[in-house]
Formats: sequence, C-alpha cells, structure tokens
Amino acid sequence: MGTRLALTTLVVPDYDAGIAFCVDALGFDLIEDSDMGGGKRWVVVGGTEGGRLLLAKPATPAQSAAIGNQTGGRVGFFAHTDDFAGAHARLVDAGVNFHEEPRHESYGTVAVFSDPFGNRWDLIEPKVQGQ
Repeated sequence: MGTRLALTTLVVPDYDAGIAFCVDALGFDLIEDSDMGGGKRWVVVGGTEGGRLLLAKPATPAQSAAIGNQTGGRVGFFAHTDDFAGAHARLVDAGVNFHEEPRHESYGTVAVFSDPFGNRWDLIEPKVQGQ
C-alpha cells in the first residue's frame, strides 16, 4: 500500500461552528467527533470517497491569526458536486458569500465562495468525460 493524504487541517474558531458549516451547509458527513479532554476534540468531516478535513481549534495566537487566511488568500479548498445548482442554492440559503456568479470552464461549472471563517473555496461540478 502506498502513502496517501488522509486529512487536511482546517483551523476554525469553534468546533460546532465548523461542523455546522461543513455538515449543514456543504453537506459533508460528520465522520468523527471525539472528546480528547481539556476542551480539545478530534473532529473529522468529509465524504465517503475521501477528501476529509480535521477541524481544529487554534492553540496559539499565531494559529488564531491564520483563521480565514490559511492559504494566503488563494482558493485552498475544493468541493466537488454532481448537482451544482442544488449545492449552490443550499449554500446561498445558508448565507455563504459567493464572490462571483457561476461560470462554465473547460473542466466544469465553478464559483468561488468564502466559508464563514474567511477561507476561499471553489464549488465545482466537474465536466463528465466525453462531453
């Protein structure tokens, strides 16, 4: 078995706010939420096909300062969907800020949005091969 990327950390100000966004707005599954003691939790969200995030509360002022800018202002997270219109509507209804109207690219339909913490994401419905 080769090495594979298992988790990516997303620093959030509050575990429950992170879960609310990722599960309720994005539609991810809550994979694990375990109490680690001392106010720390192991919270994993994502899908059944991989692409999982570890939601982490900051432990230092530097980590707190990185919330919302974990990738230096670039799009750092990519959510794929097979129903762009439905996912887009669900996110708009949840109050998510889209930075642009959906656009059609060679690779699919895409729009950039920010999560409630300030991180930039792409919502993408990939183009089906052969279309």
